[in-house]
Amino acid sequence: MATTLMTFVRRSVGPGLAAGALAGLLVACGGGDDNGGGSTPSTPEQSGEPGTTQVDVKMTDFKMELSRTTLNAGEYTFVATNDGDHDHALEIEGSGTEEETRTLEPGESAKLTITLKDGTYEVYCPVDGHKDLGMKTELTVGGSGSQDGGTDTTDGNGY
Repeated sequence: MATTLMTFVRRSVGPGLAAGALAGLLVACGGGDDNGGGSTPSTPEQSGEPGTTQVDVKMTDFKMELSRTTLNAGEYTFVATNDGDHDHALEIEGSGTEEETRTLEPGESAKLTITLKDGTYEVYCPVDGHKDLGMKTELTVGGSGSQDGGTDTTDGNGY
């Protein structure tokens, strides 16, 4: 009797539990569209700090890409990631604001939380002439306040 019951449990409950665990994993991993398939835009990612929206900044040799380049006035956490082979930093300057991260070695990240007012901001790498090599872009705060995709800036020479 016990053997028959165990066989029944293995055949009936085991596959159900496995399917449930797989479904839970897929939900936890997102499993959905990354907004590239024409679905509705996702809500801006929260940085974990109340009322703060995250803007990702990818720094490579020698360009800078922001996940958003047009924002509404408010508080933002910029998450700068150095995906290059050289040291980089992030500086945001404009409308009376000038803030920067520490210098990041390749593979490092840092957060910079600032309040932005309406205006145009220059976003660049302040390390040893990197700005002049193309590591710069602009950020617009105010206006229509749409939150568009990122920009990839170069100096016209492929850098």
